[in-house]
Amino acid sequence: MQSSRYTFWVLIVVVAVAGANQGLTIPLLAVLLEQQGVSSVVNGLNATALYLGIVLVSPWLEIPLRRLGYKNTIFWGLVLLTGSTLLVPVFSSLTIWFILRLLMGVGDSSLHYASQMWVTKITSEKNRGRDLSIYGLAFGIGFGIGPLGLNLLTFGLWVPFAALIVLYVIAYLLLARIKNDYPEEFRPTEKKQNKYVTVLRIGWLALIPAFLYGFMETSLNGSFPVYALRTGLSLEWMSLILPSFIVGSIILQMPLGALSDRVGRKKVMFVCALVGAAAFFLFPLAGENVWVMMLLLAVAGAAVGSFYSLGLAYAADLLPGSLIPTVGIVAGINFGVASILAPGINGYLMQAWEPWTMFWLMGAQLLAFAAACLVHRSRPKRAATEQHGQKIFTGA
Repeated sequence: MQSSRYTFWVLIVVVAVAGANQGLTIPLLAVLLEQQGVSSVVNGLNATALYLGIVLVSPWLEIPLRRLGYKNTIFWGLVLLTGSTLLVPVFSSLTIWFILRLLMGVGDSSLHYASQMWVTKITSEKNRGRDLSIYGLAFGIGFGIGPLGLNLLTFGLWVPFAALIVLYVIAYLLLARIKNDYPEEFRPTEKKQNKYVTVLRIGWLALIPAFLYGFMETSLNGSFPVYALRTGLSLEWMSLILPSFIVGSIILQMPLGALSDRVGRKKVMFVCALVGAAAFFLFPLAGENVWVMMLLLAVAGAAVGSFYSLGLAYAADLLPGSLIPTVGIVAGINFGVASILAPGINGYLMQAWEPWTMFWLMGAQLLAFAAACLVHRSRPKRAATEQHGQKIFTGA
């Protein structure tokens, strides 16, 4: 019988490859469009295609997951990523690139959704926070390494894309060595309670972190460069300040996940939300001191960089395993919607008020979440299982 830990580590490598893909393609295509003389507004709108693809496909991903299984859903996600990546350097049309980025979003969402759900299923409850943090850590490392591929442009347009193809091949080879598996079936009770209503009613608090993380990630990657330019920061300093959020999140991903296994997810997320809110509220006071900016973003990243994985782990604590695929769908939609909303909202605030308002908005969102943690009352998972359906193990 194949070890579930071997499957786990294969999924970790696959998600690291997906992180490297995002980390490279987002800035790479932005640079290529800038070199073509495309305006920053159009450049940003073209980049939203990735998140639009995530939002459009997320509501439907549970269908192929239950019919094809985890492995095959990941495989077809990789196929879409590979095909889209190969076609990008062939064309220079904005319209075609928009479509290709849309397909990248579909493929990336399929891969992430299936791998997250698979990891959630095969990890034990006592180590779920730690293992999902390792998953988030792998994506963060891949995302952080990805931009280094920009240096390959000096060797030719095709070289960075070829590097991605090599990573995809590695993922294909590893994926081929593990057996397919399927999620637990869910049989509703006589009340025929809609599973989405059940997930939202019982797990609403656990789904908020996906929205918050999507908003923060897109705000920092997409809106912070505008903030930096408007406050007089050089591009060189900006390139050093921004990664500090990722570095902070990488450092505390596993410790926070392991801590949540011992003291509870909600307590950890509550404290982290307060720390992250304080860091964002203090950020404008840093003025032009880039070292203080880096420190505050590192603190914010350390506090809230693991929100997505902690939210999934908390949802798995609250709901039966048969409903976790539905949780993944709602979390993916929340992340995608937040990623689409963030650039527009931040742009409006910076234009109507002051550039630093984007940080106060993120701080206010985290404070609101901390307040929600105080009023939330979790119900026993066993009661939720008995009331809304029964788990049926398929023998997978």
